[in-house]
Amino acid sequence: MTMMTTIPGKELPEWVPDPVRHYLSHTVLGTSIRALARRCDVHPSTIMRQVRTCEARRDDPLIDAGLRALSVASYPDFNTESSEMLHSLPVSLSAGAGHVTQGRLNREALHILRRLCEPGAIMAVARDMNSAVIVREDTNCGALRTAVVEADIAQAMALQNWVSCPAPDARIVRYHITGLGRTELRRLTAAEENKASGFSDGAGEEDDWLRAVGVANARFIATETPLMGLSRRRDKNGQPFLNRDLARAGERLREDYVLSQPGPDAADDWRAALSYTGSIVLHPATISARARVIAALDDLAPGLQDAALRCCCLLEGLEVTEKRMGWSARSGKIVLRISLQRLMRHYEVTTGKFGPRIG
Repeated sequence: MTMMTTIPGKELPEWVPDPVRHYLSHTVLGTSIRALARRCDVHPSTIMRQVRTCEARRDDPLIDAGLRALSVASYPDFNTESSEMLHSLPVSLSAGAGHVTQGRLNREALHILRRLCEPGAIMAVARDMNSAVIVREDTNCGALRTAVVEADIAQAMALQNWVSCPAPDARIVRYHITGLGRTELRRLTAAEENKASGFSDGAGEEDDWLRAVGVANARFIATETPLMGLSRRRDKNGQPFLNRDLARAGERLREDYVLSQPGPDAADDWRAALSYTGSIVLHPATISARARVIAALDDLAPGLQDAALRCCCLLEGLEVTEKRMGWSARSGKIVLRISLQRLMRHYEVTTGKFGPRIG
């Protein structure tokens, strides 16, 4: 295992792999291969392989943009040419991976990698979009959007080799989870379970985040949602209980809810949870997501509001929701379907059937 390389300029984020550090030191700062090998106490051929591998991966648009963003963020005095090349990129690929912290990467990767483990799931990146999007084929062979990934996080995941693309030259580049990504998901899941059980090695950024949102609310990053299960159910005529448009409306509400970073006790007072900030300065995207969730729920009647919030956002099963709300058995699915119909109409009226452009 190589030692972390220390090179001039601002310190690189701790998540940056050693091969990437060596590549940037060699290409941006001009440090020789032999000097890097002596510094890390390895053979020069090891550093050479790392540098060549990084160079070969620059056909990948996320890798290329991530390397440029790291060089600009960490070595501003050594990379005038790199800075000019970065600013010539589309906005979607010029976001700063150099400003991604380890804590933020861990918590967002946990959600993203879980989504990518779903059958048929891919992360799609278009060069004219500000974010990546995770989609999966639903039961009717349509594309169901399940998550949005900010560009800097997508770049960091690609640099970590958690995702890879077979065709980097395509107009829309499709990424799949790798073996390393699955291994990292297992590690992050185990760490999350330890935190939920009270077994933590110490306080840090991730602990502060878990305390802010509440451990119970971490359920909304589960791999399987109630809507997915209901969309597979068939009635006596063989038709799905929830069609694709209804399921998509529910997933759209859940996606905004995740992005809104709600505070604790959302089940008791969702409006207060969506006004909670704690000590965190909210990103404009989080503020916008909160506004969309509030507008959508306000457009529903109280009973329909509860069904949408609990089943779509908090991921409660229908039986649990019926019991909590005091509804009769098997009435929850009827209320939920009506709620999703109203929710779909709300989205069609406010932002159009397919919603605003991602990012």
